[in-house]
Amino acid sequence: MSAAALHISAGPKHYEDNPATRETPWVKWSVIGISLLFFATFLLLPLFAVFAEALKKGWEAYFAALVEPDALSAVVLTLSAAIIAVPLNIVFGVAAAWAIAKFEFRGKQLLITLIDLPFSVSPVIAGLIFVLIFGAQGWFGPWLRENDIKIIFAVPGIVLATIFVTFPFVARELIPLMQAQGKEEEEAAIVLGANGWQTFWHVTLPNIKWGLIYGVLLCNARAMGEFGAVSVVSGHIRGLTNTMPLHIEILYNEYQLSAAFAVASLLALLALLTLVVKTWVERKIQQTSESHS
Repeated sequence: MSAAALHISAGPKHYEDNPATRETPWVKWSVIGISLLFFATFLLLPLFAVFAEALKKGWEAYFAALVEPDALSAVVLTLSAAIIAVPLNIVFGVAAAWAIAKFEFRGKQLLITLIDLPFSVSPVIAGLIFVLIFGAQGWFGPWLRENDIKIIFAVPGIVLATIFVTFPFVARELIPLMQAQGKEEEEAAIVLGANGWQTFWHVTLPNIKWGLIYGVLLCNARAMGEFGAVSVVSGHIRGLTNTMPLHIEILYNEYQLSAAFAVASLLALLALLTLVVKTWVERKIQQTSESHS
């Protein structure tokens, strides 16, 4: 028997005899029990509390809180900000990931650092940055006022803040994927006569589609749930610049608890839907990786 065969056959026995990977049943079940208890206490229980409080006064009060004009305005604004921010982040994320993974250029590390900037800057600070730039006393404030352009305390400011806090997600999901795939297939396509767009649509995009969808889901979830940066630039104008998280805060501060939890339950349902789609995409990614291995 060859040395490689002896190594393979000895692998499972070595694994079983290794003290570092062998625990008594009570230790194993204790760890599992602690994990389940943590999951139930900090995830399931709050989620159950949200829906229980939302339905505390009955279905009629629940639906009345959701169709109230300010609530509908908050829902529309939240979805609108996500609809604008997510496609822009897709364009930026794919372009940045392609440049970083497929090319070598001066300033590459700086670009990677800038992509990670929203992860290291507090969302509240990000909102203040936009106020300092576009606010009435900001750098462009006088020019914007002269031309009757309103960004801060208006929808454009909310969209800008949402774009800033969400733009790393698509790029950060695609960069390691593209780097792992290499650039041999793109080079082969170019040698065979394909131009840049043909190479992207027929070679690169099919290889990254599941990773792209995964990044889009994370980006969309953050866009709908963002609070800090949006809170600073929105002005909290009811019916105009309140997103769903801001509307929930106002209702809660006004002791309209059932209405606050009703809107919160809608946001929770959107999060759960995102989680279901995310799980499905993860399975597709795993199946795709297994088929290529």
